[in-house]
Amino acid sequence: MSGKLRDVFCAAARQSKALAMAGAGLALVTVSACNTGSVLSLQPAVDVGTQTSTVPQYTGMQKLVPSNPYMTQAAYPRMDEPMSPVEQMPASEIDCRQQLKRMDVAYTDMAPIHEGQCGIDHPVKVTSIGGIQMKPAATLTCDMAATFAGWTKNELVPSARWRYFSGVRTIHQGSSYSCRNIAGEGVLSEHGKGNALDVMSIELNNGDDIDVRKPGLFAFRTRGFLNNVRADGCQYFTTVLGPGYNYDHRNHFHFDIKNRKSGYRACR
Repeated sequence: MSGKLRDVFCAAARQSKALAMAGAGLALVTVSACNTGSVLSLQPAVDVGTQTSTVPQYTGMQKLVPSNPYMTQAAYPRMDEPMSPVEQMPASEIDCRQQLKRMDVAYTDMAPIHEGQCGIDHPVKVTSIGGIQMKPAATLTCDMAATFAGWTKNELVPSARWRYFSGVRTIHQGSSYSCRNIAGEGVLSEHGKGNALDVMSIELNNGDDIDVRKPGLFAFRTRGFLNNVRADGCQYFTTVLGPGYNYDHRNHFHFDIKNRKSGYRACR
């Protein structure tokens, strides 16, 4: 009896094992049917294909930082656009323009001027100095503009008030930047560098228009005013030439800031 029971139990065990193996096989088939990848490799359960619109493909350093807009395909940072010419202006020119603003000089930055041996790297066109009109507008280097503005405000205006009891309305100039040599010489004029300005006449608020040409014998006030203009100018400019110096300067004052190694100033 015990032998028969043992046979029954053994048969049942073999049948149960067969059913378990069959169930495992069915489960494997079912999993395989739901998965597009191999169960033996680490493939995603969803087929993304070679490339989709929602999952961008990156290479190189972009694969590490795909969200960085400054990364390029060559894996170098993208540089900003070059600075404009105004932003590249030397510090000395920027400081000079700050000085013009402090002296209430109305000016416009102009494009560089290059004409053979003549030119100005960073020219300004001056239209007024503290409300005093410049006619016509003068094209100069910023250094010359600042020097002339300092002389106008500190010397010319006080002298006019002292001699004529009037302020200055307009400075009439005959030449600022001009590409030419010194008359009778083969040397470039300071006008060709933007470092010179010729003053023809000075118009006052009271209506007087003071011509720079040599005044008459009895024009004591005008003579004294023009002598002040010449003498005071020598404290600011390295060259001051006017009526009485030569024929070419018979009708104007020439002011410039020529750089002389010896520090010599020509005031005539």
